[in-house]
Amino acid sequence: MGASSSTDNKELSEKREIESLAASTGALPLLQRSFSKLADPQTNTVSFQSFKKSFTLSYKTTTCEGDQIVPDSFPRLLEHLGPSLVDLFFVPEKGGGLSWVEFARGYVKCCGRMSASMSYNTLLRLFHLTSQNAGFSSKLEFESEEADCKINGSVSTVELVMFLWMCWTMSWDGRSSRSTDLFLPDISHLIMSALVSCTESGASLDVWDSDVFRLELELPVGKFLTWALTTIPSLTECLSHFCNARLQHSLNAEDGSGPSKSAGGDDSASKTCENTLLTCGRAWAISLTSKNTLSEEILSSCFPCNNDEPNEYLLYRSYHHGKGMNRLWDNVQGYHAPILLIVSASGGVDHEGTSSERKWVIGAILQQGFENRDTFYGSSGNLFSISPVFHAFSSSGKEKNFAYSHLHPSGRVYDANPKPVGIGFGGTQGNERIFIDEDFAKITVRHHAVDKTYQPGSLFPNQGYLPVEALVSDVEAWALGGKAAKEVQEAYKKREELFTDQRRKIDLKTFTNWEDSPEKMMMDMMGNPNAPAREER
Repeated sequence: MGASSSTDNKELSEKREIESLAASTGALPLLQRSFSKLADPQTNTVSFQSFKKSFTLSYKTTTCEGDQIVPDSFPRLLEHLGPSLVDLFFVPEKGGGLSWVEFARGYVKCCGRMSASMSYNTLLRLFHLTSQNAGFSSKLEFESEEADCKINGSVSTVELVMFLWMCWTMSWDGRSSRSTDLFLPDISHLIMSALVSCTESGASLDVWDSDVFRLELELPVGKFLTWALTTIPSLTECLSHFCNARLQHSLNAEDGSGPSKSAGGDDSASKTCENTLLTCGRAWAISLTSKNTLSEEILSSCFPCNNDEPNEYLLYRSYHHGKGMNRLWDNVQGYHAPILLIVSASGGVDHEGTSSERKWVIGAILQQGFENRDTFYGSSGNLFSISPVFHAFSSSGKEKNFAYSHLHPSGRVYDANPKPVGIGFGGTQGNERIFIDEDFAKITVRHHAVDKTYQPGSLFPNQGYLPVEALVSDVEAWALGGKAAKEVQEAYKKREELFTDQRRKIDLKTFTNWEDSPEKMMMDMMGNPNAPAREER
């Protein structure tokens, strides 16, 4: 009796602990519904083999953004991803089926709250096991089975490409319906960022002309983890997205209602905005730099549009709306929410003693949108080197010169010291780290030494110490505030249109009534100024 009671108390305590850990992730209701649907009523366990099958990925076609070619080994890697995940985390102790405690414990081991380094260890362990099951060799070595163990070895360039694409696929599966087609983003800018940061030969790479798939370089896993934790810290969230999507799909399959479809996703590769500066790969890279609601909004912005329908996230594009501050202001005025500004420019860049015309893309996030001021404003922000090498520069905390945007005064008022008209980020007035002139014809980029607002670093390869002037090719402004902010802007625009119409209207009765007009009163006074005017009472 005593031993049985002690065992029951231990099992109950373990059950409460696991449920508490699962509840901290916010997924406990989903786990409970999934287990009740999948479990055998007689044994109250989930079949291990059927559970593995529910996590299996299968795509008929795989297409890639841009001109990149998908390696033949990648589809085979995806075939083993789901079963490897179940084998790694959801382990039945007595064989056969998964009990509720084992089911919840597996989810906590996979998607529970943990440090960023432990999350990356978990993700790399999954990639390592999946590669082995798919028949690929891996140079990663784990010193123990613990989540926070030390990892030795290296990651090759091809492995890095497949690792990032594996993470994208898990994120894609969590945001799209159960499609038979997989679309992969162009991640060359992320690969170049890792190579430049983690390899000794990265500094001498020609980042514009190098093919990342043909580079045979090894990245020490320690340096790779340092780069990943600082550059793309939210990459590990793809694991919880994937698990939640698979569990939700199992519920829908049992109900016969079919898969759920996320509002932010679309399965057709033709519906990605490849003709804009913000491609899927670039949007994904920017979204991986932060762990907040902005991350989801940025990622959603690259999915929903096609060539026939306007993208609701795209507020302004100079290619369509025309260049200049006034054209930009007509489209962003009244939008008081985060905005992503992307600029494509071309200019001379020195590389190995020679100068050539190169194109690069940079970006910035304004947390409160654009404001017409003659001083810097903002409480936070981010700068991005987007292409050809991706880097993110967050706030340094030393100064608050996050953004500057100034239009010409509407009235003709003389100003002895006129403020510069244009858009700037970081630095000081007249010496900004980034400054775009009022016509969007020229952009000036200065060395990070002039800026104490954002973290140091080059905004494009081989930037140098001197200010660089380049020709602006295209400018885009993307809305990141969701539907609520867009509705507020639409209401603002309608209100402004109403005021404009009211100012344009003329009271025809007053305008045509000569007896009540000021002109007649003046004429009467000039004709006989001494005539007494009768006051009407």
